[in-house]
Amino acid sequence: MITAQAVKELRERTGAGMMDCKKALTAADGDMDKAVEVLREKGLAAAAKKAGRVAAEGIVDTYVAEDGKSAGIVEFNCETDFVAANEDFVAFAKNLSNQAAITSSKSVEEFVEEKYIADNSVTIKDAVTAMIAKLGENMNVRRFERLSIDRGIIQSYVHGGGRIGVLVELACEAESNVLREVAKDIAMHVAAANPLFLDRSSVNAETLEKEKEIYRVQALNEGKPEKIVEKMVEGRVQKYYKEVCLVDQVWVKNPDYTITKYLQEKSKEVGSSITINKFVRFERGEGIEKVEEDFAEEVKKQMQQVK
Repeated sequence: MITAQAVKELRERTGAGMMDCKKALTAADGDMDKAVEVLREKGLAAAAKKAGRVAAEGIVDTYVAEDGKSAGIVEFNCETDFVAANEDFVAFAKNLSNQAAITSSKSVEEFVEEKYIADNSVTIKDAVTAMIAKLGENMNVRRFERLSIDRGIIQSYVHGGGRIGVLVELACEAESNVLREVAKDIAMHVAAANPLFLDRSSVNAETLEKEKEIYRVQALNEGKPEKIVEKMVEGRVQKYYKEVCLVDQVWVKNPDYTITKYLQEKSKEVGSSITINKFVRFERGEGIEKVEEDFAEEVKKQMQQVK
């Protein structure tokens, strides 16, 4: 019988997952050293040792079905830009975005337990582990999203070789090739302008209140009378909307147009209203705190250790 204590011990020794440790102990008839060997043979122990290392490089990849009705976007991370450029890593990221377009999973935890689209004999999680063993760096599927639409189109844009990826979902009752052009323009704008919200109704109350408080303090620090502070706050809130809401932003390709005005013009051309249902923008490594390595300092430390 494999005890919980034995599983815990093996997990602490190798860093491998709990279920993997239990399977290894079962295969080794409870022998701890043999179980470690089993995990090493499968690449799981080696992969686990890398799991603590920061993976802030990688690729954001997108996939859009030929009919433009469904799409997926994924951020697949590794440790260095060298591995991010590896053909196998790039192909793996592409498979993940294809799978994201058809997944029913609602979380990354569910997603990685799915059978891998390129090899149904293993899960995505197992395939990632094998890739870690092959390329020698920590890797993880950080996030994904799936879009689908019946009346309209989805378009993607990837910038900087996978540094930024965008999906845009446009709703329109008319079928027109113009929609692809519009969706591509909006996707490129989203990549460049980095809107935080779709429209004013999308700005959550907590975020808005924090902004208002900042503006109040700024106005008071400027020595403005309290009776006009609220008017100043409201004015700055309107400016904030224009900076962070996609439909209120100035279109990067034509500063005489806002995104709303651009859509209105294109709607006339198509003969039917074009609206933005949703957009997704992933930027590689955003929010991940990278450990900056000082190469000279590292060499210096190594030389001191040799002495």
